[in-house]
Amino acid sequence: MLVALSVLWGGSFFFVGVAVKALPPLTIVSLRVVLAAVALGVLMRALGMRMPRGGSLWAAFFGMGVLNNLIPFCLIVWGQTQIASGVASILNATTPLFAVVVAHLLTDDEKMTGNRLFGVLLGCGGVVVLVGASAFDGLGANIWAQCAVLGAAFSYSLAGIYGRRFKRLGVSPLATATGQVTASALMLIPVACAVDRPWMLAMPGAATWGALLGIALLSTALAYVLFFRILASAGATNLMLVTFLIPVSAILLGALFLDERLETRQMMGMGLIACGLAAIDGRLFTALMSARSASVNASSDGSGSGI
Repeated sequence: MLVALSVLWGGSFFFVGVAVKALPPLTIVSLRVVLAAVALGVLMRALGMRMPRGGSLWAAFFGMGVLNNLIPFCLIVWGQTQIASGVASILNATTPLFAVVVAHLLTDDEKMTGNRLFGVLLGCGGVVVLVGASAFDGLGANIWAQCAVLGAAFSYSLAGIYGRRFKRLGVSPLATATGQVTASALMLIPVACAVDRPWMLAMPGAATWGALLGIALLSTALAYVLFFRILASAGATNLMLVTFLIPVSAILLGALFLDERLETRQMMGMGLIACGLAAIDGRLFTALMSARSASVNASSDGSGSGI
């Protein structure tokens, strides 16, 4: 599910890159969540499901919408109008680093460990190697746009912690995703109308509408169903690891469907990311240590019997 989510979110950078050529950022973000909310609402109705009610629950939906949609979507879309996508992907990959610190401070069951911190740093290094040194050519310029993307990464880490409450409340991932994007749409529509005045904009072309549908249906509606399912089963820190896999997915998709050639540094970057994920997960290291201990014990037993 984490790999699938990385593919869906990796595509959002492409869709945004197409849409920003014809529409302003707030209009793109608003259409993204509005179309996603409509699609998820129709899906829930088709499945015979109803949205849960209650003021406290909808307050939680609005809180999640602010942290997971309103703030990061606006910051990233605006940032991408000023900086290259390579720089944006590197800055976005700091999300797990923020998540490790935030989870350590705000939770009792996702504390920072040496393996986890080492794995996150290794994964960040892997993203840098994967994207390439050329991405740093623009680092330092448009500093506010870069700070905006970093702010989005921090907001995502807070959203991961905040969203843990929906599992305790017994809300399904589909209902949680629908509630979140619906709340986001209700907040963003008046803002976009006041700032962008979309009724005065030229009608977008077919390519722009295709990009909007892609980012709404795939990178938002379907992606958030997976998002809340992973959050409920694997925790916030593990969920945020998806930002390491997003550039991996983008590069592999390019190699598979666009005949792009994989470079040595990209293979090295993927290897570092894989090692980082293994370090964070911990089970591989535990298995290796157990195998080593068993080997040592067997060797000791063998030498003892010989004596």
